Amino acid sequence: MSISALLPQLIIPLNLGVALLLVATLLFIFRARKTALCLSVAAAIWVGAWSLPATSIWTGGYLEQLYPYVEADASPTAEAIVVLGGNTANNRKNWFEPVETSGTRSRTERAAELYAMNKAPQIVVSGAALDGGYSEAQMMARTLESLGVPESAIVLENESLTTRQNALFSVQQLRDSGITHVLLVTSALHMPRSIATFAKQGVEIIAAPVAPQIVPSRQAGFSAWRPSMRALQASRSIIKEYVGLIVYWTRGWV
Repeated sequence: MSISALLPQLIIPLNLGVALLLVATLLFIFRARKTALCLSVAAAIWVGAWSLPATSIWTGGYLEQLYPYVEADASPTAEAIVVLGGNTANNRKNWFEPVETSGTRSRTERAAELYAMNKAPQIVVSGAALDGGYSEAQMMARTLESLGVPESAIVLENESLTTRQNALFSVQQLRDSGITHVLLVTSALHMPRSIATFAKQGVEIIAAPVAPQIVPSRQAGFSAWRPSMRALQASRSIIKEYVGLIVYWTRGWV
């Protein structure tokens, strides 16, 4: 497992909270009670803070707004659309609401909209198989075809497992076709790291993110200051992006 994948697992709220409480228990047994109390308080603050939708809206919302969403008909044109594999919070419109299959916001749907508006003549789908079966690229290609994109307009990149590999392998395919100007489609949260990684490869990138998902819910009774298990579970995606940015920056990948 890579560092950028391992670190979020270590510091996601529930994991770190449980780890700190276990260490605090051992310290208490060995009579280091002040230190044990400090660790217990730190665990409670860390978990409690990330259980609040306000924390996600502030930290994740900041990343989402770095590259504002633009409707497909108002987006600029390019030589190709590149779609990165993956989904965020099951593609639901709002992180703090249940999944509704009739109202999701997927990356492939966004790419299909852009293609339908003649924003680029071809779509590159990028992502390897995570379980030994069909690759993410193949699954996205099938979805695109079901949305009206012809098979002849879809190019598959089946090898990448990380954002950096998405950039390396997709850009190589683009260069082989003489393409240097692309629209990049991914979730709004993932866009800052994706843009920085692709730009490092020397191509002209235009952000075309899926609409923001980390926004206050309009459902009755929603409060950004009321603890929510949904917010706590979703925090790992935000933490993953910040850790990814730090790791990619230290390695010179962005």
